[in-house]
Amino acid sequence: MAMTGMAIALIEVCKGALMGVPNIELTSFWIIMFTLFFGKKILFVIPAFILIEGCMFGFGVWWVMYLYAWPLLALLTWIFRKQEQMLFWAILSGFFGLFFGALCTLPYVVNGSFNGGIRSGLYAGFTWWIAGIPYDLLHCAGNFVLMAVLYVPVKTVFSRIKKIRP
Repeated sequence: MAMTGMAIALIEVCKGALMGVPNIELTSFWIIMFTLFFGKKILFVIPAFILIEGCMFGFGVWWVMYLYAWPLLALLTWIFRKQEQMLFWAILSGFFGLFFGALCTLPYVVNGSFNGGIRSGLYAGFTWWIAGIPYDLLHCAGNFVLMAVLYVPVKTVFSRIKKIRP
């Protein structure tokens, strides 16, 4: 249980520290790393992180995307967990950042559909995604670089922790 609390705290502290930099975040990095090294315990970390985000910033339409985007990243990581190469994880993390905006259009499509019909919803989702493409490119680059730089040192630390505390 202590690992879960520390993982959530680490994600939140890193998120707060980088809040002033648009679409540069360590959340993707930490979810990948925690999934790789702590396995199914990530199932406790992600919902708590999502709930804390909602409590801190409000439960708006943006928050709904967190309900499926972060678990999807954990699932992809779990599927490919046997991969050991930094480049693989940097590419996965980068692609996740690149497609984050497209992935997160669903709440805008649904919300727009309720307010003006399916056509209005599709338009809302599409325009929201297109407007965010420059940020998705930045998100992609940031995720790739952060994973490339931090993967090996964090993997080394986590491996040592696992040896001390199985």
